[in-house]
Amino acid sequence: MKILQVINSLATGGAEKLLLETLPLYRKKGIEMDVLVLNGTDTSFMKQLKALNCCAVYSLGTASVYNPLLIFKLIPFLKKYSLVHVHLFPAQYWVVMAKLISFSKVKLIFTEHCTSNRRLENKIFKFIDQHCYRFYDGVVAISKEINEIVLKHSKLNISKIHTIENGVNLNTIRKAPSLNKKDILPSFKEEDKLLIQVAGFRAQKDQTTLIKAMQLLPLEVKLVLAGEGVLKKKCQDLVETLNLKERVVFLGLRMDIPQLLKTADVVVLSSKYEGLSLSSIEGMAAGKPFVASDVPGLREVVKGAGILFPMSNVKQLAKEISKLLDSPKHYQFVANACQKRAAKYDIYKMVDQHINIYKSMYEA
Repeated sequence: MKILQVINSLATGGAEKLLLETLPLYRKKGIEMDVLVLNGTDTSFMKQLKALNCCAVYSLGTASVYNPLLIFKLIPFLKKYSLVHVHLFPAQYWVVMAKLISFSKVKLIFTEHCTSNRRLENKIFKFIDQHCYRFYDGVVAISKEINEIVLKHSKLNISKIHTIENGVNLNTIRKAPSLNKKDILPSFKEEDKLLIQVAGFRAQKDQTTLIKAMQLLPLEVKLVLAGEGVLKKKCQDLVETLNLKERVVFLGLRMDIPQLLKTADVVVLSSKYEGLSLSSIEGMAAGKPFVASDVPGLREVVKGAGILFPMSNVKQLAKEISKLLDSPKHYQFVANACQKRAAKYDIYKMVDQHINIYKSMYEA
């Protein structure tokens, strides 16, 4: 059984990071698996995957992933593998079209990573999606809520949809050493209280709410934002406008996220929606209190362990953070509950579940 993972690119994102972390694990379990990217720009994730030397990495170039000519470039690869696992749009469409044009018999599986996107909300795309889904032999939903959305949206037979929750390498997080706060920024003091959000700068992640909350928190509270994205400059401008430049740091894309999480005092994710957030699981696994917006994809993971606040509610977010920092007992109770909850999302459990589906599809 040879499996090809197909994804738009290895830029920042949960789906991309999941591939990076799981590919070596599949190989260790004897699964022959490679990866193909529509855009092979040499990102940090791409460099890290190549350095692992655990699989073949194919690229269809560095042009737009929305170019329909990619369909024809995909065709030769369908002949080399018994199963193709696809992630994200538009790879979702191009692989199906490549299969139809080439009359390939390869089996296809698609993972739906998000609870909200333009395809789900657009009537035209909804119609196209329903036809596209028909050509997948299986669909993986990363949460029960996404399973229900896919079932309603695609009109697939329920037997074709499998729920497999995302997982993280808990040992990597737990064993990571913390940093000195001054190593993050020389002006930071060890007694400062450090908040961190790890997320790409996209409208979905809503870093502006967290930045605005900083105005309502004491001066010793500092914020670290890790990630890149199109809205980073807008957030930097907001920090400048609010005179928070000495208290808010933009770290860019970092590969030492476990160490940063262990250094922080509180982990925050202010997203407007998620699929099943890897960042939330990693944050809770670090043994620190996790604060998140009360939205799909976060609510399911965090409720009953971490702290939820109404989406985009600056005052309530600041209030919840203050409560944690002002009460050591409350802080430790939430931190312990978060770490216990994270234990449910072990990456090895997720890998085994995927392998079971691959084998059942291959043998069918």
